[in-house]
Amino acid sequence: MPHLVIYYTGQLDELTNMTVLCRALADTMQVQRDEANKPVFPTGGIRVLAYPAAHWAVADGQGDYGFVYLNLRMGRGRSDAVHKAVGEALSAVAREHFAQLIASRPVGVTLQIDVGPEVFDAKHSSLHPLFQNKS
Repeated sequence: MPHLVIYYTGQLDELTNMTVLCRALADTMQVQRDEANKPVFPTGGIRVLAYPAAHWAVADGQGDYGFVYLNLRMGRGRSDAVHKAVGEALSAVAREHFAQLIASRPVGVTLQIDVGPEVFDAKHSSLHPLFQNKS
């Protein structure tokens, strides 16, 4: 963890590059620092995944409305100030990415951050060791 999962109405695939958004969000997560100037997220744990909905209903159904839901799930132990700073940074990336699209059609974008507590958390990875000696 942290995992940022994006669900979005499928018609947006034709209108924006979600892979570009995923990379921008992951890069933003990687540069976040806490009050002690330590990385907020371990590089090897950063995941940004986007899933288009094949079927959707948004608002009153009278238009071809788009919707994007970004949900960041992170473990406990970070301050409220870190949560807010991370949320603002990720929100700024999403706003910039979708600015032209939102200016041309109705699209809603929501970002939420959820924090533990986990009731079970098992990990098995060869990714984390790649980044353990890097800051």
